[in-house]
Amino acid sequence: MGQTAAIMTQFTPYMTVLTCHPETSSRWVHGVEARVGWTGRRSLALRYSIEGDIARLRIPPPQPTRRGEGLWQHTCFEVFLSVKQSYWEFNFSPSGEWAAYAFKSYRDGGRIEGDRLDPEITVRSAANNFELEAFVRLDRFLSITPQAKLRLGLSAVVEENDGAVSYWALKHPPGKPDFHHPDSFALELALPDKSA
Repeated sequence: MGQTAAIMTQFTPYMTVLTCHPETSSRWVHGVEARVGWTGRRSLALRYSIEGDIARLRIPPPQPTRRGEGLWQHTCFEVFLSVKQSYWEFNFSPSGEWAAYAFKSYRDGGRIEGDRLDPEITVRSAANNFELEAFVRLDRFLSITPQAKLRLGLSAVVEENDGAVSYWALKHPPGKPDFHHPDSFALELALPDKSA
């Protein structure tokens, strides 16, 4: 059990079911769930779970955690955090690769440089279930005032062995899949108590 798994037992996370985009579908994924919550250090703990025929999915084997690029082109789990117009995007691959981006407004931004994010990623797999957990030290680079309203978008890209891709999210805006759209940030998460 990694640090993330131990942390996930220390609080009651928010749990939600992600829905598949209506223009994409999957014969092998029966459902995707996400859990998210704060730790005492204003760090974010996330758990994503896929139910289905896992052998039919293209899931890269775990490797040492490192930065990657273009992770959303394959099986990948994502969280978007928004404060006013600004937002941040974090990608977590089952391979252990991760990526982080900062945006001033809709799709106006780029990669967060440096390794100060350095998340911990752990995975577990069985015949009918796959889980990825990520623990992100947001306090290393993101200052959030107690009055701020933090909105989250939770999403997943799931690739099948034949190359078919399905897109899962808390909420899909009209049109093609777009996790950056403000309507996708459908969860308001209360900030943790500073004294925790």
